[in-house]
Amino acid sequence: MRPVKESIVQATDVNVSVTEAAAQKTKSLLEQKGMPEGALRVFVVGGGCSGYQYGMALAGGPEEGDIVVERTGVRVVVDEDSARLLDGAEVDYTEDIMKSGFSIFNPNAVKSCACGSSFQTADGSGQIPQRSSQ
Repeated sequence: MRPVKESIVQATDVNVSVTEAAAQKTKSLLEQKGMPEGALRVFVVGGGCSGYQYGMALAGGPEEGDIVVERTGVRVVVDEDSARLLDGAEVDYTEDIMKSGFSIFNPNAVKSCACGSSFQTADGSGQIPQRSSQ
């Protein structure tokens, strides 16, 4: 890893991929919002019907502690706590008659709910450990 700022790191050890469809949609959304240098934030929070829940948002850039991954011409930012749960994940975007939106294929998920927005890991947990404030 190579430091980009004090505690923002450029990640090569976190494998989050972005399909071409997701990259194009992200670029389009960032342009529409006037954020051409922005990024797609992908994160995991405790909750949902299976334990963990995915979240995505447009971000102006990385925040302290974020891991930055550049894929398919798009910057993806992931906080350190979410990174271990998203390693190997793929972000996709689908637009068809049945459904439109982003989705995540996550090999770390052993159980998911029907909506695909929440998941459970092999250890059965659904709470992200809180970092100590030292």
